Amino acid sequence: MERPIGHPPGRVWEALTRPELTAQWFPCEISAEPRAGEPVTFTFPGGEAPPMAGTVIEAEKPWVFAYTWGGDRFHWSVRPDRSLGDSRERARHSLLTLVHTFDDHYGAASFASGWHLCVDAMAQLLDGGPVRRGDDRDGALHEAYVAQFGLGAVTVEESGAGPALRFERQLVRPARMVWALLTEGRDPAVGETAPAAFTTGNGSTGKITEVRAPELLEYEVSQEGHVRWELTTGTGHGARLVLTVTETPGDDEAVAAAGAAWYPVIEDLAARCAATPQ
Repeated sequence: MERPIGHPPGRVWEALTRPELTAQWFPCEISAEPRAGEPVTFTFPGGEAPPMAGTVIEAEKPWVFAYTWGGDRFHWSVRPDRSLGDSRERARHSLLTLVHTFDDHYGAASFASGWHLCVDAMAQLLDGGPVRRGDDRDGALHEAYVAQFGLGAVTVEESGAGPALRFERQLVRPARMVWALLTEGRDPAVGETAPAAFTTGNGSTGKITEVRAPELLEYEVSQEGHVRWELTTGTGHGARLVLTVTETPGDDEAVAAAGAAWYPVIEDLAARCAATPQ
């Protein structure tokens, strides 16, 4: 992510490295000696979570500050904003770049929307405050990044019954709220017909073979084929939906048609989640 900041690199460096400043815009306070190999401590406000640890990877005042946090890597770089023509103006303005490296592909929209709001808060801090950090309660920013990154696409995997469709989608409401939307407040049971919200609406439904509220529902669509809905933890932004459809017709055109039928079902659920108040 890149963001022009109307302050010189030295001031931006302070916001990145001074604990009393990071606590005002970052998800937590960062405490570290900005030198490669030094430990980093991430302390959450009010003791809401235990401190976490990382390591400084690179530090070059005032240009680069990079570190690990859990399994993720964060590389912040600060440069004069060369889009400005006047050299004196360039010296008073910065281009801030964040490269966040992680292994959760479908969490990208959560991370991007979170950093978007954090950097907004950093700019407010450098401007003299007050800092009013946004919270994306309606999920609009998250969903905009889902669209920008193309995170709603289907993948096709091979199963014993032939090609299987797999959708993975980070949602913006917790599993209990998503489950209530899907079931309309009535918990289904094994042997019953799957509720309409778990289907494409074209008659491709069957008897429920497994159910565990509010985490899982699976139903049969043929002797060997099934549709499986799972709601897992995801990024903490909300539930992570994993939908698997097995025994999809084998030719490419039919697989594409099946994927196209399921895509609006998931997008409609995501939109209903965002429209449902916390």
